[in-house]
Amino acid sequence: MENIDNMGKNTLENLSAQNLSAAGKRRLSHEIVSALIALACLLAGMVYSYIFPNRPTVAALIYVIGIVVEGAGIFAVAIKGFLKKNLTNAMEILVAIAILACFFDGQYQLAILIPVILNLAHFFEERSIMGGREVIDGLRRMQADTAILLGEDGTETVVDAKTLTPGQKIVIKPGAAIPLDGCVVQGESNIDQKSLTGESMPQAVGSGDTVYAGTINLDGVLVVEVTCTYVDTSFSKILDMLEKSESISIPESRLLDRFMQYYIPLILTIAGAVALINSDISAAIAILVVSCPCGQMLVSSAPMIAALAVSTKRGVLIKNSKFIEELTEIDTVVFDKTGTVTEGVLSVSRCTPAEGMEANQIMAAAAALAFDSLHPVARAVMSSIDTSLAFDRDWTVRELPGKGMRGTRGDEEICFGSTGWFTEMGYALPEEPAHAGTINWVARNGRLLGSLCFDDTLRQEAPEAIAELRTLGIEKTVMLTGDRAAAAEMIRTASGIDEAYAQLLPEDKLTRVRELRGEEGENASRVLVIGDGINDALALKEANVGIAMGAMGSDTAIQSADIALMNNNLENIPFIIRLARRTRGIIYQNLVMSFLISFTMIFLSAFGIITALVGAFLHNIGAFAVLLNSARITREERRKH
Repeated sequence: MENIDNMGKNTLENLSAQNLSAAGKRRLSHEIVSALIALACLLAGMVYSYIFPNRPTVAALIYVIGIVVEGAGIFAVAIKGFLKKNLTNAMEILVAIAILACFFDGQYQLAILIPVILNLAHFFEERSIMGGREVIDGLRRMQADTAILLGEDGTETVVDAKTLTPGQKIVIKPGAAIPLDGCVVQGESNIDQKSLTGESMPQAVGSGDTVYAGTINLDGVLVVEVTCTYVDTSFSKILDMLEKSESISIPESRLLDRFMQYYIPLILTIAGAVALINSDISAAIAILVVSCPCGQMLVSSAPMIAALAVSTKRGVLIKNSKFIEELTEIDTVVFDKTGTVTEGVLSVSRCTPAEGMEANQIMAAAAALAFDSLHPVARAVMSSIDTSLAFDRDWTVRELPGKGMRGTRGDEEICFGSTGWFTEMGYALPEEPAHAGTINWVARNGRLLGSLCFDDTLRQEAPEAIAELRTLGIEKTVMLTGDRAAAAEMIRTASGIDEAYAQLLPEDKLTRVRELRGEEGENASRVLVIGDGINDALALKEANVGIAMGAMGSDTAIQSADIALMNNNLENIPFIIRLARRTRGIIYQNLVMSFLISFTMIFLSAFGIITALVGAFLHNIGAFAVLLNSARITREERRKH
C-alpha cells in the first residue's frame, strides 16, 4: 500500500508544471491511488482465479474490493447528482448504472476496468483543458507576494505584500514584478505592461506616474508610494473578473442543459430495449459506457476558455455572456469621442499673432501662466513650447473656471482664456477663420497678443478600425460627444464614422443610445457602446454590449461595461467581434459533432460492434474532438500574429 501511495505522489510531482490547486492535487492523488488499488485487485483476482480455479468466491471478493475502491467516488457523485438533478453529473450516473449492471451480470473485471479507463481518459482530457487555461493561470501568478519596504531611515526590508497599506513606500528593483498599485515618487524606468494591456512596447515612467500591480519593472530603480491594499489593486479586480468569466453561462450551454434532462432517460430506454431484444446485457452496458456525455459537457466551456485565453493576451477582459449572446448580433457601434476615437490629449495646432506681435511672445506669455497648472489646455501649452523659450515664472496665477487664467506681477497682468471671457472683458477680437478646435486668446497689460488653437488628436488606428467594422457587416457607426459640433464633425470626417452628435451631457448620451436601440422586437437595433467607463457609464449600461476603453486603474470602467479593454487600441473592437463570432461558430460545430459521435457509437454498441471495454476507451472521442476543434481559436490567433 505504501508503494502505491508513493506512486501516486510521484505522479503528482510530475504534474507540478500544471500548477494545480491544493484541492485539485488532493483529488487527483485520490483518483490515482484508487485506480492503482483497483488495478492491483484486478490483477490479484485474475492470478488467484488462475491458481485456484475452483474457488470463485474468493476471487469475486477481491474483485468487489477493487470495484468499491474505484467506484465509491463515482457512486457518491452519481447519487448526489441524481437527488439534486444536477445534469453535469450525467456521466457519473450512467457509469454507476453500467458498473451495477456488470456486477449483477458477474462481469467483475469489466466493472473495475470501466471506471479506471474512464478516469484515465478524463485525466488526459483535463490536462488538455488546463493547457487552454495557461494564459489565464499565468496572469494569476504575475502579482508579486513580497515587496521591499522602504523605512523612514532609508532601510530596506522584505515584507509580505499583503501587509502593506496606502502611504507606505516600496522599492522596485530592475526585473522585479510590481506588487501593488502606486505612484512613482523617485526614479525613472520602463515598465512592461503587456500582461495587462497587451501592448508590447514598454511604458516609460517617472515621478508622478502611476504603476500597476502585475507589471514588470525593466531597468531603473523606482521608489513607489502605495495607493491601495493588495486586494484592492486593479490587478486583483481583474483576476476576480476572470474567475467569474470562466463560469459564464451562454445560451448554447442552457440549451444543452434542457436537452440533458431528456438524455439520461433516452439512453436508459435504448439500453433497456437492446437488453430485452438481444437478451444480452453486454450490449446495454456498452451503450451506457459510450453514451457518457463528456464531449457535450465541453461544448461551450472549451471554446470559452480558449476565447478567454486569446482575449486576455490582448488585454481584453470579458465579463459576461453578452460576449456570445449579443456581440455577434451587433449592427450599430457607438463611440465616445474624447479618449476613445481621439487620444484625449490636447495639442497646440496653430498660433496666430496679432498685428505687430510674434509667436514667441504669445507662447512665452501663455507659458508664464500655464507652467504650474494641471489643466489640459495648460499642459498642451507646456508640451508645445520650445525648450529654449525663456519665460518668467514669478507671476501670481489665478484660474477662473470656464474662463481661463489671470496672472499678476506688480502692475503687470497677463490673461489667457476663452473667446467668451475676452469678449466679456471688452477686447475687440479679430474674426478667426472657421476651425474645429478650441481657441484661446492671450493678452498682456491690456494688449492682445494673439490666439492659440487646440485640437484633440485622432487615434492613428481609428480610420482602419472603422473600415474593418464595415467589412464585418456593421450597418451604422455613431459618435457621441460633449464637445462642440465643429470639433465633432472634424473627427467624424477624419475617422470615417457615419454620424456624430455633439454638445451632449451624460444623460443626453443615454437618451441617444435608447433612440438608436429603438423599440424591442425583431426590428430593434443591437447597439455596442465604446467609452471610457466614467462619463459614459450610463450609456455603457444601456447598450446591448458596453466596452470600456483604457480600463486599467478605473473601477468605474470595470463595473459599468460588459467587456473591459486594458489599453486604448481601437483595433480591439473588430477583434472582439470576430472572436465572438468565431467562438459561437465553434460552439455550434461542437454541438453537432459531439452528439453525432455519441449517437454513432450508441448505434454501433447496440449492434454489438463496440463492446463495453472498447467503449470505455472510445467514449472520449467526442470530448477530444471538441477540445481539438475549440483549440482552433488559439491556433488561428497565433497564425495572425
